[in-house]
Amino acid sequence: MKKITEDLLRQISEWDGEFKGAYNIREDGACAGRMSSDNIKIESKKDQPGLEIHILPHTIGETVSIPACVTHGDVDDLVYNDFYVGEYADVTIVAGCGIHTETGEPARHNGIHRFFLKKGSKVKYVEKHIGTGHGTGLRSIDPVTECVLEENSVLEMDTAQIGGVDRTSRNTKAEVGAGAKLLIRERILTEKEQTANTEFEVELNGKDSGVDLISRSVARDNSRQGYHSVIIGNAPCTGHSECDAIISENGKVDAAPELHAHDNDAALIHEAAIGKIAGEQILKLRTLGLTEEQAEATIIDGFLS
Repeated sequence: MKKITEDLLRQISEWDGEFKGAYNIREDGACAGRMSSDNIKIESKKDQPGLEIHILPHTIGETVSIPACVTHGDVDDLVYNDFYVGEYADVTIVAGCGIHTETGEPARHNGIHRFFLKKGSKVKYVEKHIGTGHGTGLRSIDPVTECVLEENSVLEMDTAQIGGVDRTSRNTKAEVGAGAKLLIRERILTEKEQTANTEFEVELNGKDSGVDLISRSVARDNSRQGYHSVIIGNAPCTGHSECDAIISENGKVDAAPELHAHDNDAALIHEAAIGKIAGEQILKLRTLGLTEEQAEATIIDGFLS
């Protein structure tokens, strides 16, 4: 495994020299290490690049890590990963991605993840994206996530893209069954000339299904972000989305939330706020001895935490 891969792993998956639990390390489109456990089986797909991860019913407290790293330019990595989570399992999945280039050649990773949660299962999904290196080549990450939640299952997604990624297109679709819950927390920071576009589409198809979607983002310098969310209530359900963004310098954010109630008992709410950092917040921190730049960084760190 390359030194650059090790550095990226520490940033995207809190790797400390080893993984606790099942894992698969992807490096420049190939497997750099893999281990299954008694309850979590990781196998290569037979018809396309990627993995099938099978989590046995009633598996409790285990973690599976599937980080992907691109270590140089002129790599366009595409991977398809499917997660099959058995009934009443309760596990954590860590799926970070890091891309690095020191040349003028582009580096890209496109991860297509599909989740199939059986009755009563629970998954916490943690995904961190980062770009590194001083090359001028474009660093792109384009994740696609598709989810099917069966009765009373819960999927909690915690996704972050904090620095270094020049272009990203993030697409998430979900179908939520009776009593199932989808919880999404997204955090994005763009700087310089970077762009980030996010698309969410959630169908609430079963009685007492629900989604809670919270997106927080910061657009600095000349960067630009687009946010589009669609929540469709096809049954008695609850849906909530919240989009909060901070812009500074010449940053731009376009937000377009949609709510579609197709049942009399579909309760859907959206909240959105876009603006700059309040002057009184900067002033308060400066009275504590911080410079204006330090004060702004402190506020942004707190906002995205």
